[in-house]
Amino acid sequence: MAADRTWVVERAKALGFDLCGVVRADKFPELRKFGEWLDLGYAGEMKYLEDLRRQNPSLVMKDLRSVIVCALNYNTTHPYSTEAAASASAEAGAPQGWISRYAWGDDYHEVMWEKLNELAEALKEKFPEPFTARAYADTGPVAERVFAKHAGLGWLGKNTLLLNEILGSWLFLGVILTSLDLPPSLDPSESPPADLCGNCRQCLDACPTDALVEPYVLDARRCISYLTIELRGSIPEEFREPMGWQVYGCDICQDVCPYNRSAPASSMPEFQPRQISTDRSLLRPSLEWMAGMADGEFREVFRGSAMKRTKWVGLVRNVCVALGNSGVRRDGAEYERIAKLLRRLAESEISSIAESARWALSRIQ
Repeated sequence: MAADRTWVVERAKALGFDLCGVVRADKFPELRKFGEWLDLGYAGEMKYLEDLRRQNPSLVMKDLRSVIVCALNYNTTHPYSTEAAASASAEAGAPQGWISRYAWGDDYHEVMWEKLNELAEALKEKFPEPFTARAYADTGPVAERVFAKHAGLGWLGKNTLLLNEILGSWLFLGVILTSLDLPPSLDPSESPPADLCGNCRQCLDACPTDALVEPYVLDARRCISYLTIELRGSIPEEFREPMGWQVYGCDICQDVCPYNRSAPASSMPEFQPRQISTDRSLLRPSLEWMAGMADGEFREVFRGSAMKRTKWVGLVRNVCVALGNSGVRRDGAEYERIAKLLRRLAESEISSIAESARWALSRIQ
C-alpha cells in the first residue's frame, strides 16, 4: 500500500508539482475551530465560507476516504512588495500600483486544475477498480491548507498560511478528493511538521491594517486582500491610507516572513508578470492607466487572469484609493492629468467609485 502512495507522489512531481502528500479525510481540529472563527464575524461578506462542508469533509463527496494534496511554487525572481515600495518612494515619475504576486500571470485556478486533472487521469491507469476523484484548486468547499498540514507539507504559520521550511509560503494548493483508500503520508503515530514560527512576530507587526488580530487569527474584514477583492462596496475610510499602493491583494505578511527570504523561484512562464504592451505590465502597473480603463479594456487585459474576480468596478475603486496615497503633488507633471481623471470618476453613477475618487482628490489637492 505504501508503494501506491509513493507512486502518487512521484507522479505528481513528474507533472510539475513541488510537493505532494496524502491524508485521510478526517475532521481535523482546525476544521472544528473554523466555526468559532465564523461566529466572530471575521469572514465579513464571504458568505460562501459558511458552507458546512468546509467543516466536515465527509459532506463534500460520497465515499470520500483520501485527500491527495499538491503544492505548486509561484514565487518569481522579482522583488517583494516591501522592497519595491521602498524603491518606488525614492523614484520620480508617474504613480504605480502593486498587484499581489499570485495574480501577475495566468489564472492559477486554471494552471492547477490542468495539473490536478492530469494526475486524476493518471490514477485511472494505476488503479483499475472503479473509484471517484474530484479536483479542487481554491474552488470548492474544502480547507486545502488544513489538509496540506496533516499531509506533512508544512505548518500553519502565524499569518494563517501554509509554511514549508524550504519553499516558504509562495504555494498554490490543490486537492484531489477520492474514494481510493490510500495510505497517508504520516503514520498515525507521527505528528504534522512542527510549528517553526517561534517568537517571530514580523507578519503581525508588518500588517498595515492590523488584520492579524493575534497569532494564527486573521480578521478578514481588515485584510487588504479582502478589501480589494472580496468587498463589493466602498472601502472603509480607516483602511484607505494604510492600503498604500495595493490595488489587488496584498503580500506583505509573506514578504516579511523569514522563511521566504531564500525561497526558490519558479521558472514557470505562467506565473511571470503579464506584459500588456511594451510599456505596460502587471508588475508595478501605472495607476493612471488602470484608473482610466473602461470595462471592455478590463475584460480584455484580464482575460485568463485571477484579477477577473475583483471586476472592473472593484479595480477602479482600488486604484482611486491608491492614487489618493500616491503623493501626487500640484507641481508634478502628472498632476493635471490625474486630477482631471479623478474628477471624472467622482461623477460616476457607481457610488463606490465616485466616493473613492472624491477621497483621492481631497488627498492630492
